[in-house]
Amino acid sequence: MRNQEIEDLVEQLAVELGRGLSLEDLDGLLLAYSSNQSHADRVRVNFLLSKRVAADVGAWQLSHGIARAVRPVVVPANENLGMLGRVCVPLLVRGFRVGYLWVQQDGEEQSATAILAALPRVRDSLDLLATLLLDSNTAESSQRRAREQLFLAATDGDRQAIDVVAEWPEVRQRGPWQAVTVYAAPGPGSSGAPVPGFVPGKVLDPLAAALVHRSAGLTATVGVDVALFTAGLGSHALMLLRATQSRTAHAEVLRRYGAELAKRTGAPASDVVMGIGEPFDSFRQLPSAYRQSRIAAQAAAVDPALGTILDVRGAGVYELLAGGAADPNDSVYYRLLHHRDDAAELFTVLEHLYDNDGAVAKVAASLHLHRSSIYNRLARVRGVISADPLAGRVRLELHLALKAARWAGRPRI
Repeated sequence: MRNQEIEDLVEQLAVELGRGLSLEDLDGLLLAYSSNQSHADRVRVNFLLSKRVAADVGAWQLSHGIARAVRPVVVPANENLGMLGRVCVPLLVRGFRVGYLWVQQDGEEQSATAILAALPRVRDSLDLLATLLLDSNTAESSQRRAREQLFLAATDGDRQAIDVVAEWPEVRQRGPWQAVTVYAAPGPGSSGAPVPGFVPGKVLDPLAAALVHRSAGLTATVGVDVALFTAGLGSHALMLLRATQSRTAHAEVLRRYGAELAKRTGAPASDVVMGIGEPFDSFRQLPSAYRQSRIAAQAAAVDPALGTILDVRGAGVYELLAGGAADPNDSVYYRLLHHRDDAAELFTVLEHLYDNDGAVAKVAASLHLHRSSIYNRLARVRGVISADPLAGRVRLELHLALKAARWAGRPRI
């Protein structure tokens, strides 16, 4: 939590507005308050002492629609509660609610007109405050977790959850949509010490890891117009975006995600990739779109040649492999080569040749080998399997077996 920055900004806003301010999170917990108020009502005093909104006060505030509001809300005085009138300023980032700033009226004021008139001139500071909150503990709020669980249930095919999420203001009538999976395998810290919650390729603390991916996903999509919602799991983040042909926004989100992950884990992320499902215009297609995005992310993770941003239609044979349990050792040719000491160099040449339409010169250049070395290795393969590795059926079988071997090492996301 960036306490000092938030507290300083609240004090600055209080001076600019000439009012007493208090800042609370979505669960009614006090985050910061100003000190420059000549008087305070009973509700404010109790709030500052207990650090939590009282149940009856919270009910009064919620009855005026603050949980759904996107603009300042006037909450009238309540004599029974000992509460003067005040204005609630919902703090939002990209439509995501991160907290509430409360501005108290003076005892002699009959309306909140003066407060409402002053708020526009501090808009930039309010936006900065919202961003600071997003970068703190917002992802841990119970409201955020509840919405995220509903969203994840929708991606798993829960029909009721699908119908509810489809009606969220940030989602409704903003299709066609696109499902995105962002996967990263965090590496060891720069000091060589393990990162808390992680070791390469293995999650030690699923809850901590989910919070990291949730927070990184949230922050990575701030200000990205096509981003509608994000959720974090133990190994990756799921995102719902408005469908677009351009990948500029996707590239920016991926860049930010990697940076945020590095910032939050203390170590650079390795192999950060993004898988993108086919666009869909009916929200009932959400589960299948997310399956497509996961397959694309897994394919990009196991096959760097596909790039770090991969649409599912570019996953090729990996989408087919995802439909069943393909075993590379089901191929007799693969088995004959697999146990040789030089298997790695033979498989490397074969896969590069198959991926590059048999262009020997191109493969030699990419592997920094002479063309004669390529031909030599092909001859060795031919001698072991007693067949031409470039012949149609042999090539198809070996190419598929090589991709199946890669797919076997995919991240389970």
